[in-house]
Amino acid sequence: MTVKKLFGTDGVRGVANTELTPELAFQLGRAGAYVLTKKAAGAPKVLLAKDSRLSGDMLEAALTAGLCSIGARVYHAGVLPSPAVAYLVRHYKLDAGVMISASHNPMADNGIKLFSNEGYKLPDALENEIEAIVSEINAGRDALPRPTAEGVGMVFQSEAAAEDYASYLIGTVPGLSLKGMKVALDCANGATGATAPLVFQRLGAEVHAINHKPNGLNINVKCGSTHIEPLREYVKANAMDVGLAFDGDGDRMFAVDEKGNVVDGDAIMAICGLNLHESGKLNDIVATVMSNQGLEIFCRQNGIKLHRAAVGDRYVLEKMLAENLPLGGEQSGHIIFKEHGTTGDGILTGLQLISMMAKKNEPLSALTGIMEALPQVLVNVTVPNMRKPELSTNENILKAQKEIEAAMAGEGRILIRPSGTEPLVRVMLEGRDGAQISKWAENLAKVIKNEIGS
Repeated sequence: MTVKKLFGTDGVRGVANTELTPELAFQLGRAGAYVLTKKAAGAPKVLLAKDSRLSGDMLEAALTAGLCSIGARVYHAGVLPSPAVAYLVRHYKLDAGVMISASHNPMADNGIKLFSNEGYKLPDALENEIEAIVSEINAGRDALPRPTAEGVGMVFQSEAAAEDYASYLIGTVPGLSLKGMKVALDCANGATGATAPLVFQRLGAEVHAINHKPNGLNINVKCGSTHIEPLREYVKANAMDVGLAFDGDGDRMFAVDEKGNVVDGDAIMAICGLNLHESGKLNDIVATVMSNQGLEIFCRQNGIKLHRAAVGDRYVLEKMLAENLPLGGEQSGHIIFKEHGTTGDGILTGLQLISMMAKKNEPLSALTGIMEALPQVLVNVTVPNMRKPELSTNENILKAQKEIEAAMAGEGRILIRPSGTEPLVRVMLEGRDGAQISKWAENLAKVIKNEIGS
């Protein structure tokens, strides 16, 4: 059996127990431990955490077995956000980290994310090396070490992991007091359910947590950053100062201002980026091809250069590191503050945003007024992964796109992007006339569905 492209834009994902099987998790544990801990002095040390999905226990057991079969010491951290793994690997000076999560995907899915000893998601070269080893294992050619006796790995419980992560987050906003502020948190019944309320309570906020009681089945179900309406209604109904909505694994965040308006990643980058620019710490921001042209206009007006990267926070980070830039992110709410972390972190982003409200002594609605977003429409089309390459060759799809571009006459843009984590194609249109681009987006999505959809 040949493994074909296990890794997407954010780790390995699939339906748990059919696509992402315990057998595959075991193989990834062996291959990942071998590749990431080659230079370990003594037994390699690996941190392992998960979100709240029912299948997390099954995959945790399989991964642990794979890691231990290489001789690793595995530290179970329980349910924690993905960025906690990125931080704690560095904090504890471990050799690698593993997060079991499918982020914003439905609960039937699950995923495996690997982190280096520096807390970074893996570059393509290392993912390819791991994939090649998994392919060899599937072909019956497992040449990896199999230590015996005292060389077999062991499992430990990382009791202080949540507390150490919370302390780190609070340390990113020294001196911040949220006394008197009412903060609503939508934890998506996921990995932030315990940590996020704890952090904001310790800073003195009156915390109202919703969707913070996971049962293994309710992660991301009509809640969190991908279903923002419940938080909007809660903020308005309860006169909250601000609302923060996380996704299932806590690496992204959308905010809601005191009026119930959504504040996305582009607006967050504008607010935090302008503050860093005024402080002399920033001249450039990294966004992705999905970010609104309004962010580009804002940056140009304020003497900030905007760089565009491919979709995926690891690609944003690659450009940030290459250019030594302090801030980058995605419209979807993955924001990276290089001074504080190596990956997107929803709780950290929420803290940084609220610290701007405290610094300016202004409500969030006033802060968001610095950037005007152009109307943007996003339509998802279900497309089998194997048919996604036809987007660039199908004559009817190409014709429909060209006709819309001609009608736009330079006053907008079209972006058709296959999802790297789901069997979806995302059709994004941007322009001056919201009603018109909505019609164009629906028409283009219909053509794609008719031609290659399922």
